[in-house]
Amino acid sequence: MKISETVDYPASPDEVFAMLTDERFQARKCEEAGALSHDVAVSPAGDGTRVVTKRDLPTQDLPDFAKSLIGPRLTITETYEWAASNGDGSRTGDLTVELGGAPVSLRAKVRLAPQGAATQMTLDGDLKASVPLIGGRIERSAAPAIVDGIRSEAAVGRAWLAGER
Repeated sequence: MKISETVDYPASPDEVFAMLTDERFQARKCEEAGALSHDVAVSPAGDGTRVVTKRDLPTQDLPDFAKSLIGPRLTITETYEWAASNGDGSRTGDLTVELGGAPVSLRAKVRLAPQGAATQMTLDGDLKASVPLIGGRIERSAAPAIVDGIRSEAAVGRAWLAGER
């Protein structure tokens, strides 16, 4: 299932990238998402940067069939592999989101691009559930949560950039 989202941030690409690779920001987005626990690691990766965020979320709001597959906690591991900055501050990257205990993953291309004094972040990816017969049903039920997570992160990011840390 295709997932595409665009987020506008009121800051330069360099400022947005600094935020996205700040461990405190990553921890904040996990807390805002209601994580029961979380771990964050930011490290160099070749010419770029790797950001790995692992969080445990409660499954109480998931459909019953999903809870029966996953249990009371859902572990989400999110990995951004960012390339080095281009001359204008834009950069590209790869995003992988894996749901522990569930055969569901998101693979996406991400891009930060200047838009005047602001930055536009685009995400284009594929959500896959590798379960025979019910994979499509799982994808359709997981997609809104993935999109909500992207939008929640954007709201936390805009607040962060506004100084609400």
